[in-house]
Amino acid sequence: MVSQSATTPSIWSCLFFFSLLSTDSAMAFSTLSRQTSRHLPGAAASRRYKTSFSPSSFGNRLILFGAATEVDPGEVAGTDLRIVKYPHPALRSPNAEITPNELKDGSISKLAKGMFLVMYAAEGVGLAAPQVGSNKRLMVYNESGDSKKWLNEVVMVNPKIVEFSEAKSLDQEGCLSFPDMNGDVERPKWIKVEAQNLKGKLMKKKFTGWEARIFQHEYDHLDGTVYIDRLDEGERANVQPRLDELIGEFGPDGAI
Repeated sequence: MVSQSATTPSIWSCLFFFSLLSTDSAMAFSTLSRQTSRHLPGAAASRRYKTSFSPSSFGNRLILFGAATEVDPGEVAGTDLRIVKYPHPALRSPNAEITPNELKDGSISKLAKGMFLVMYAAEGVGLAAPQVGSNKRLMVYNESGDSKKWLNEVVMVNPKIVEFSEAKSLDQEGCLSFPDMNGDVERPKWIKVEAQNLKGKLMKKKFTGWEARIFQHEYDHLDGTVYIDRLDEGERANVQPRLDELIGEFGPDGAI
């Protein structure tokens, strides 16, 4: 899940660097911070965002998405779902395509609703089904991280990337399944995707910037890939002590 820090979200815990902003950028940031207050730590201007993915610096201009202040919501009212943490096997297991019957019987709609509840409780902006222990090709996100802005909610069933840019961007990401850590991840600047909605209707979209990063982070989870797999050697060395702690906390049956 992107946190409003990591590329969080966690894509959406944020550290603000106003000194780096011009007057126009500061105004734009003020607008964005209001729109994404769910992911900004503390006051609307200082709280970090998380997705399964956690926000980091968006284009190195507005905010640093890190995972230093992830929220573990524990039990969440309205759902039995819980965020699983690395190295839980669900994060590395294959994820099944969702069938038409599953869409018809309401089970996927119920799962998506529960995922949104967990995501908002964790102050995230995105979440993939394996992060709550369900190995289905399903992701949800709300780039604002604000549950009151439900019109921004996106549910993607069986998504796939059909095209991506050669140009890349480097940004900091964190993840709710990897508490208290983050790292710089390079990803394509834009992507074209296909997916189904909860009614099974095919949708095609092009994502750029922040939304592209959120999607790619969550999409990785559906392929059993986690953001630490994309860290360079130096970044991986920086987070290895924390990974070792998580492995120790989980026990011997983890999937590293």
